[in-house]
Amino acid sequence: MAFSTTRRALLAGTAAMGLLGRASARVTDHNRLPNVVVIYADDLGYGDVGCYGATAVRTPNIDRLAAEGLRFTNGHAPAATCTPSRYALLTGRYAWRKDGAHILPGDAPALIRPGTATLPSVLRGAGYRTGVVGKWHLGLGDGHIDWNQDISPGPLEIGFDYSYIIPATIDRVPCVYVEGRRVVGLDPADPIQVDYRQKVGSDPTGRENPDLLRLRPNDGHDGTIVDGVSRIGFMSGGKAARWKDEEMAEHLAGKASAFIRDSVSADPSKPFFLYFAPNEVHVPRLPAPRFRGATTMGTRGDVIAELDWCVGEVLQALTDAGVERDTLVVFSSDNGPVLNDGYDDEAVAKVGTHRPAGPFRSGKYSIYDGGLRVPMIVRWPAGVNGGATSSALIDHVDLTASLAALARQPLASDAAVDSFNMLAPLLGRSREGRRFVIEEASTVVSEKATLAKGAGGSILALVEGPWKLIRASGGAASFHGNDIGAAAAPQLFNLLHDPDEKEDLSSRQLELVQAMDRRLAAMVAAGRTRPR
Repeated sequence: MAFSTTRRALLAGTAAMGLLGRASARVTDHNRLPNVVVIYADDLGYGDVGCYGATAVRTPNIDRLAAEGLRFTNGHAPAATCTPSRYALLTGRYAWRKDGAHILPGDAPALIRPGTATLPSVLRGAGYRTGVVGKWHLGLGDGHIDWNQDISPGPLEIGFDYSYIIPATIDRVPCVYVEGRRVVGLDPADPIQVDYRQKVGSDPTGRENPDLLRLRPNDGHDGTIVDGVSRIGFMSGGKAARWKDEEMAEHLAGKASAFIRDSVSADPSKPFFLYFAPNEVHVPRLPAPRFRGATTMGTRGDVIAELDWCVGEVLQALTDAGVERDTLVVFSSDNGPVLNDGYDDEAVAKVGTHRPAGPFRSGKYSIYDGGLRVPMIVRWPAGVNGGATSSALIDHVDLTASLAALARQPLASDAAVDSFNMLAPLLGRSREGRRFVIEEASTVVSEKATLAKGAGGSILALVEGPWKLIRASGGAASFHGNDIGAAAAPQLFNLLHDPDEKEDLSSRQLELVQAMDRRLAAMVAAGRTRPR
């Protein structure tokens, strides 16, 4: 395979810097930077896939990733909700450091501002073609979006060359795709209007017209009806551009596969980076007809099967393009699981003996490990030995620094301030992961609900070795059936002996509680955890 002069010079010059040591040996030997695909599922729990113990749903493609790669048992999402985790993954900075980095409405301004160093911008600097397909939910524009014109800033302004996204979540308006800076399929004669405060236009809403619904909503999902489902917020217009829920998985998997195919055909010597963020298993759960009844768990189980199919489509695209061996795939989820999350779809009634969070306590929204410990798999046939398991402590916030090291790109001092180079454990070359992680459960969980009034709108926890300290916080005890973890006093757990966090040891370990709290406070105040 031919390589450009620029890429050969980059590899030759940076190899001398010895940034990767032994962990980069195979890359240097093959004289090629690998392609990178990050598949970021939505609300998928630690126990929701076969290779992590699930038996009520089959996930052969995800299980194949584990069989051919490295499965992590101590992989952490940066937060227990979606927007903060996605922000941290793409910026290498904990979201609780950023004002307003909680679950965003669909018309929120861009959370990641142009000029911010990001995972895609770092890889683009190394010569990668970069693309994002799927859920965005990181805001767009400057706060007053005209959905009928170019929408900016967005993914293209922070390092992505190609973008095909859902603006927010599929339970929020606007229910359209945005390719580049434009809504896909928009009829100029039917302009879109969006509002999260009051009704716009004459479209029926779930609150006013429940007889038109095919899913019964709860907790505020009673705004404009799109495709027979009422959403959060209000929209009018854009009828020709609105998505069909049952077609979404195939549509987005097709766009992801096309990005792989087009990248390889355009320039086989140029590596690509794809951030693929499928909607599954977020609500509303409306799988394609062929997946209905795939499990005994109702639609939540069926969309897990659909997610697995999407993973298989991307893997097949890599194989068809002839780049499977030279592509590093990272699979994980943005937070832990939730059953009832805004629609009555029988997820609670049909869960049976299935444990979505595996052995861990609670799930999405929670500071307990069920909300933060997630499946995480790395596969790279040319660089990672298959069929192994690692207990190294890893956080998604580390992907920016780790993949920067893989691509031999230095990080500026003020970039990715919480991201550590974990390339050696990610490639299975070391059993040592992080010494600590800081976990977050955002207390602002929806447009209508604020659970606690703590500093920064977050509950923070520090995990060091076997110990986990949860800071004191006020607020409600649970949300959507998951125990949030808010408490008036600090909580301390030994995760080695008590992985489901049942026994609070804070009253017996006062000195440890105080010492860990001081360390956490210092890291918060410092504005960074990555050494300068």
